[in-house]
Amino acid sequence: MASSSSAAILVLVVSCMSVVCSARGPKKIVVGGHQTWEFGIDYSDWALKNDPFYVNDVLVFRYPAPNGFGSPHSVYLLPNLESFSNCDFSKAREVANTSQGEGDGFEFVLEQSKTYYFACGERNGLHCVDGNMKFSVLPKAY
Repeated sequence: MASSSSAAILVLVVSCMSVVCSARGPKKIVVGGHQTWEFGIDYSDWALKNDPFYVNDVLVFRYPAPNGFGSPHSVYLLPNLESFSNCDFSKAREVANTSQGEGDGFEFVLEQSKTYYFACGERNGLHCVDGNMKFSVLPKAY
């Protein structure tokens, strides 16, 4: 009888753990953390340190609107690894312009389990090339 009681407890514990694991909802993740989206931060390193990302997580890009001081920023979605590696914006899609990161920031939902390639397209890609303002994520399904 003790073994059937132990087995029942084990089944209950495993069931509870699977409910807790699957109950994780989407998270809002500020890109760059307290440093936000700015020139000179290694965002690929940031993404590695903040992995794993999950489908429906929300990336929040915060950056100041153009104010005449400093460089403005934007957010582009690049189509593939080659474009990402070369900071080639010819087929990229702008998802946030230079003013959309102000205040609470621009939110991007990771809707699918696929690789997303992000970069700043300002200064003809200089922020991507020299400023490390690029990263990729591959969200996991629940």
